[in-house]
Amino acid sequence: MYFEKDVECMERAELEDLQLERLQATLNRVARNVPLYRQRFAELGLDPDDFRSMDDLRQLPFTTKQDIRENYPYGLFAVPLRDVVRLQSSSGTTGKPIVVGYTRNDLKRWSRLVARVLAMGGMTRDDVVQIAFHYGLFTGGFGLHYGAETLGASVIPSSGGNARKQIMIMQDYRTTALCCTPSYALHLADTMEEMGVNPNSLHLKWGLFGAEAWSEAMREEIQNRLKVTATDNYGISEVMGPGIAGECLERQGLHVNEDHFLFEIVHPETGEPVPDGEVGELVITTLTKEAFPMIRFRTGDLTRVLPDVCPCGRRFRRIARIIGRSDDMLIIRGVNVFPLQVETVLLAMEGAEPHYQIVLEREGRLDKATVFLEVSENLLFDRMRVAREALEGIKRKLASELGVAMDVVFVGRKTLERTEGKIRRVVDRRQL
Repeated sequence: MYFEKDVECMERAELEDLQLERLQATLNRVARNVPLYRQRFAELGLDPDDFRSMDDLRQLPFTTKQDIRENYPYGLFAVPLRDVVRLQSSSGTTGKPIVVGYTRNDLKRWSRLVARVLAMGGMTRDDVVQIAFHYGLFTGGFGLHYGAETLGASVIPSSGGNARKQIMIMQDYRTTALCCTPSYALHLADTMEEMGVNPNSLHLKWGLFGAEAWSEAMREEIQNRLKVTATDNYGISEVMGPGIAGECLERQGLHVNEDHFLFEIVHPETGEPVPDGEVGELVITTLTKEAFPMIRFRTGDLTRVLPDVCPCGRRFRRIARIIGRSDDMLIIRGVNVFPLQVETVLLAMEGAEPHYQIVLEREGRLDKATVFLEVSENLLFDRMRVAREALEGIKRKLASELGVAMDVVFVGRKTLERTEGKIRRVVDRRQL
């Protein structure tokens, strides 16, 4: 199934000519309009007009999340704010979000790219798509919403939460396609069992899942319990959101939409390219973004190139499913969280010691995060009412700052294990 077959099956030589043309235009745009790139190009003596080959890409500097944070909120925009019609964001390590912008043309392209990914996963204009990602500053909900509408499907913007209502909607609205995190899909399956709902009585056929790592075993369980064909997709807010890459029905890797994104796989420590088939960090350069172009953005996601041609007929190259992170970012119920964000909130509390540990577990099918925080003896033993108030206050603060709830447990000093004077900050006991 294709949304834009003529592009998705384009000959490699023609595609590479298009990529080079779009790369040259993007480099000229950022050199003119983005101070960070203008300065870096000048320091390296790079002239965008000199780029004559895709091999020249390696001369360009990387862009990191730190660069984006340091230019918060609009410093990396390549167009005036009056031309930006949508602002969305992604979590950052400093407690402030990473702000991304879209022009009207950006939104049109985004919608079409997501429509491609949905079509890869089997969906058509005849489907009824229930989107159970949270709507808001997170790019997932809106990205999939407008992509499904562009495909011509009927869209149910059910957002996240309230599993019983989600199932009622599936029954009454005759949902044929579900979009959510894989862990939430299994939570819905558990809730169906509690309600006595037979998934065979539903109209579900397709499931597009993402925003967190998941295994083939989890895919099989989702398919068996929800009676859907489950596909993976890849997006990252700093680059665009969903629509960067997706699985076709062969499910042998994710096709990158290469007419809009250049991708490289580099060694996480050296930044040097790794051979095809070897695991490394995914680096993406946008080719058509107007408001927020990215040059060699280091995603922190670990994957590898799959060199063979896919039986589906698409000529876009494929990457393996994301296997992990090169940094310390955690994904909890589809929300990006950094330990430093948690630490910033914790240590602002009176009586907190500089020692904490985040424990991640599965409660049913959903992620559960518990923060164990060492506190002073006064807070722990002598002032129980104050301790309870502090505990509830810090839980509210974490939920507000991070966008995901965490349980908090106060423990005494020197309770947490130390290794060479340092606490093991994160213990991940989740089983994918």
